[in-house]
Amino acid sequence: MKNKIDKLKYGFSKEGLQNFDIFDFLYKYGTLLVTLIAIVFFSMKLEFFFNILNIMNILRSIAIVSLMAIGITISLTVDGFDLSVGAVAGFAAVIAAKFMVVWEFGTVPSIIVPLAAGVLIGGINAFLIVKIKIKDMLTTLSMMFIITGVLITFTGGSSIYNYMPLPNNGGIAPGLMNDAFLFLGQGKLFGVPFPVFIMMFAVIVVHIFLTRTKYGRYLYMTGGNKEAAMLSGIPVNKYKVLAYMLSGFFAALAGVVLASRLGSGEVNAGGPYLMDSVAAAYIGFSVLGAGKPNVFGTIVGSILMGVLLNGLIMMDFPYYSQDIIKGLVLVLALGLTHYKKRG
Repeated sequence: MKNKIDKLKYGFSKEGLQNFDIFDFLYKYGTLLVTLIAIVFFSMKLEFFFNILNIMNILRSIAIVSLMAIGITISLTVDGFDLSVGAVAGFAAVIAAKFMVVWEFGTVPSIIVPLAAGVLIGGINAFLIVKIKIKDMLTTLSMMFIITGVLITFTGGSSIYNYMPLPNNGGIAPGLMNDAFLFLGQGKLFGVPFPVFIMMFAVIVVHIFLTRTKYGRYLYMTGGNKEAAMLSGIPVNKYKVLAYMLSGFFAALAGVVLASRLGSGEVNAGGPYLMDSVAAAYIGFSVLGAGKPNVFGTIVGSILMGVLLNGLIMMDFPYYSQDIIKGLVLVLALGLTHYKKRG
């Protein structure tokens, strides 16, 4: 009776308070809560933080991170981990720039070929993991170094850009990154940066794929319990191959958008986005208590990282200390996730 009176009077019961698990609450809602607190804090401290121009700037800044993080998320569904996405993005950016600036191919080939290259690299990763039985992390880490070395050899360590001097004949590169290609990374549609549309389209498509199709369910089953999936007749190796090829595709898409945004092909262009992408993908595990890799959680993680970095930059926070914040956010997300799994 006393418990019912407390519930009517205060809106909660003592039994409910006793059963309340702070870690469970933080696991489910911690990311959303931290994001909200960060937005409120920066909005109070910074006059121009919460305006449409800065919001568009944040969304533009997380587009490339989110595309790479989607690739990592898909690899995580099969209990894998793709560390090569940053190098693949840089590879795609250089190939796209080379096709346009040096070899004078049009916009369409300069987009399709880098995407196909990303899928091919993902297939090679999958072959080494599935057939040669090398661990996912070691395979993709090795691929990251290989791709970076190939790019430096391929470009001589220099960027590829409009009117660049050619090293062999001393002339000027004959081609240009045209307006159609540059629109992918620099254009706006209805006042919204076009990369944001690419990001949201990718999020919607992959979310539907993972949650509403049998192929997505098979990916989760492969990662959740490989033996049970095999006994159910699921070709787990084929789905691992699919996961890594999709990861390569989205990393390459990020690279194409990045080349368009920068107006050049940089060898290490994708490297700085790797840590943010990994953080976003792992933060996604805890969003609304999902407990598994999911694209909705990944985009929330990207937004959190984007808000934090944007606010810290506007507050003149030292750039060399920003990684501390990224690391702390990632450690908290991983800590809550592993605590929940252990529980």
